[in-house]
Amino acid sequence: MIRSLSIAAVAASLSACALLSSPDPVQMYRFGAAMEPPRGGEAAGAVDVAVRRVTFPESAEGDRILTITGTEAAYLKGARWVEPADALFASALQGAVASRGGRIRLIGARDLAQGDVALDVDASTFETRYAAPGAAPVVVMTVRARLVGLPDREIEAERTFTVQTPATDNRVSAIVEAYDAGSRDLAGQIAGWIESTARP
Repeated sequence: MIRSLSIAAVAASLSACALLSSPDPVQMYRFGAAMEPPRGGEAAGAVDVAVRRVTFPESAEGDRILTITGTEAAYLKGARWVEPADALFASALQGAVASRGGRIRLIGARDLAQGDVALDVDASTFETRYAAPGAAPVVVMTVRARLVGLPDREIEAERTFTVQTPATDNRVSAIVEAYDAGSRDLAGQIAGWIESTARP
């Protein structure tokens, strides 16, 4: 009888602990929200650019926010992107191209059109970089963009873009603002390069 009571007491205490221990709250963020396209009719010499999947390093492609301090890597606690970072950046790029109102139209995998050229976007760096623990970090993004002719698949142009955006403070909100500003800048640079480079 005493044994059964002690087992019941242990079980009750464990269930109470389970009820009391809840997961840490996670705040969701986004960056590079798509801008409203000002497009009217199709411009002369329009080019359809087929976008293949934007690729990110495995450490940064999910919904966690990567930080680097010297040789140490970690993720920001209690903060996540609303979507995987590569998907958010693909949306930012689509919005940057559309907002220019130029002759470039990005088409995705779900569109039926073949496209005149294909665009590969590979990010090698997409991280929050600290010079010292606790300091205000710098958001660093490095992306290689490549235009590939269709259907022959020959490389027509290639360029690497790097954007470094200092956060105003070592707070999550300030870091997210740096990601937002940096991704808009980077997407805008890539959009301008595509427009000046792609040929029908």
